[in-house]
Amino acid sequence: MYKDIATPVRTKEILQKHGFSFKKSLGQNFLVDSNVLHNIVSCAAITKDTGVIEVGPGIGALTEHLARQAGKVVAFEIDDRLLPVLEDTMSPYPNVTVIHQDVLKADIHQVIEEQFADYEDIVVVANLPYYITTPIIMKFLMEKARVSQLVIMMQKEVADRITAVPSTKAYGSLSIAVQYYMDAEVSMIVPKTVFIPQPNVESAVLSLTRREEPHAPVADEDFLFTVTQGSFLHRRKTLWNNLQSSLPEGQEKKELIQQAFVQSGIDPVRRGETLSIPEFIKLANALYPHFGKLKPE
Repeated sequence: MYKDIATPVRTKEILQKHGFSFKKSLGQNFLVDSNVLHNIVSCAAITKDTGVIEVGPGIGALTEHLARQAGKVVAFEIDDRLLPVLEDTMSPYPNVTVIHQDVLKADIHQVIEEQFADYEDIVVVANLPYYITTPIIMKFLMEKARVSQLVIMMQKEVADRITAVPSTKAYGSLSIAVQYYMDAEVSMIVPKTVFIPQPNVESAVLSLTRREEPHAPVADEDFLFTVTQGSFLHRRKTLWNNLQSSLPEGQEKKELIQQAFVQSGIDPVRRGETLSIPEFIKLANALYPHFGKLKPE
């Protein structure tokens, strides 16, 4: 059995061997606790029939735990300085493929088709830097990639926003955008002390599982998200004020906005944070015939 990468001693050995230094701009914090990694892999319920996409493998601490459980692991790494490190640390694991590419620029459908043709079950597992967490999650969701689950380590504050429920301070357009597609739950809290270097914030592991049924039929998904984002334009303002400001030609077509409120049965003096996802869908569907085809200014 190979020694785990995820110990402080082994991690420092690998970094020294390859002369690697952390890049603050890439938000690099490497995990040095095997128990945490074991728990992350358990959250994803990975078996030999599972194909795993990892984002940001670093020196391979999480990757090796995934490789021991999964049929195949494909890891996206943007930092070319880590490629020789991964070639070294992943040499015992022939089921790991490293792709040197920014995952945000990747054609995920093509990667899945080429790398996971034999896999029905595909999950995304990643330890993501704070600054890029949301764009990466939304890429997999909005592009409707063939993945059943995402298990992501991220800043706890972002996890709280994603899992928030209506009428709470953390609830907003991000909560709605993710929960529209997925059931979201925080699986574990991860202390700062299990990383090198230690981040300034607490982390959490978020499990996102694809919903089998939508909350309600939606006329147009893009327009739904336009309405939800517009509804949170100014958190303290009413839906009525926010939507007049945010919808294209909203000021000129106030009577049509009023008509949509009546049709959807939603009180225009409510604030965005009080609406559930099904309520937002009702409102967006009522507004869509009048504003859906107009371009935002």
